[in-house]
Amino acid sequence: MTDPSTQPELDRDPLGRLQNSGLAPVDRGDAEWDERYAGAEQVWSGEPNDSLVAEVGHLGPGTALDVGCGEGADAIWLAGRGWQVTAIDVSAIALQRAAAAAERSHVDVHWVHAGLLDASLPPAGFDLVSAHYPGLLHTPTQAAEHRLMGAVAPRGHLLVVHHADVDTEEAKAHGFDPADYVSPGDVSSLLDETWQVTFEPRRPRHVEAGAGAGHSHDVVLHARRLS
Repeated sequence: MTDPSTQPELDRDPLGRLQNSGLAPVDRGDAEWDERYAGAEQVWSGEPNDSLVAEVGHLGPGTALDVGCGEGADAIWLAGRGWQVTAIDVSAIALQRAAAAAERSHVDVHWVHAGLLDASLPPAGFDLVSAHYPGLLHTPTQAAEHRLMGAVAPRGHLLVVHHADVDTEEAKAHGFDPADYVSPGDVSSLLDETWQVTFEPRRPRHVEAGAGAGHSHDVVLHARRLS
């Protein structure tokens, strides 16, 4: 496991949120996500994702990165099991809710207002990198995929999950084209023999509340870095 004491300290803003100095700003969709969160008192279920519990529940704790942490349920669940968690999101509103929920749960999480590509992350710095339903845009250089992979420590785990059975035409009608975004399959296609890979294209999920309740199956990639 990685030693948390070796991880770089990140700057805090006046609200106490961790942020990153000296980084070029990028178009992360902050305003759109803030608008979505502002439209409801709670967007997600408040429970950790099924696939996280199933894939990580048996692992010993270490350092973890939660990509697109939203209102913080996954990060809080990990922290409650001894993980030292860095959780990043582009929405300041989501992070404020996540921090409040962590305080109620009496756990410590490093909340970072950043997107994956502009976050200041130690290379190979996390025993677990978890990205559930991340809105990561494709780039010609496959930047998001490589950033996810590059954050995983030797012998560490990479968990990338997205919805299965997405109705592409319906999504496009709502202004969203799934083909524009990184999928678990995109990440899996870049993994070589230095990774132990498990890929499940259609796993049942059980969510009864929150914005994700309408989805019944997930695509799940769980890879372990061997060296």
